[in-house]
Amino acid sequence: EGCVGKTSLVLRYCENKFNDKHITTLQASFLTKKLNIGGKRVNLAIWDTAGQERFHALGPIYYRDSNGAILVYDITDEDSFQKVKNWVKELRKMLGNEICLCIVGNKIDLEKERHVSVQEAEMYAESVGAKHYHTSAKQNKGIEELFLDLCKRMIETAQVDERARGNGSSQSGTARRGVQIIDDEPQVQSSGGCCSSG
Repeated sequence: EGCVGKTSLVLRYCENKFNDKHITTLQASFLTKKLNIGGKRVNLAIWDTAGQERFHALGPIYYRDSNGAILVYDITDEDSFQKVKNWVKELRKMLGNEICLCIVGNKIDLEKERHVSVQEAEMYAESVGAKHYHTSAKQNKGIEELFLDLCKRMIETAQVDERARGNGSSQSGTARRGVQIIDDEPQVQSSGGCCSSG
């Protein structure tokens, strides 16, 4: 749904920026983030899609090859939580069970105004095979954990599918999504500190 904080979450994660003013996403924006998880290089390609109903039909253009989806609702807005349920149905129908789903209750800095109970949200997430997270883009809470956990789950799913394909079964879903698992070569540390620009 619009105004739940999708762009704020992505910008906080990719660029550690937060803007109190709401800027509506038109269609979608694209961001990337590079990580190293357990010796594996991960290049995340993140589509931040618009929440307004008039852009809904464009959704499949962006999510059709996705390995994971983060479905965000505003904890102070019950309707935004109900809309997440429609997205879950749509994603499961279009992409099956291979897609890793995260359901995110954002704006936990507004806990006093909560309209979606934690128990209801977590029970729903469990019922659809998703994981539930609590975040605040404003306070930068829960975001690193959300993306890191999603990355690990996407890698695990890709490895399971890779093994299944190696055993002769045909799993076109992951092949279509193009997950490549590459063991990272040992990194040469620059003498200038812990990080290198490269």
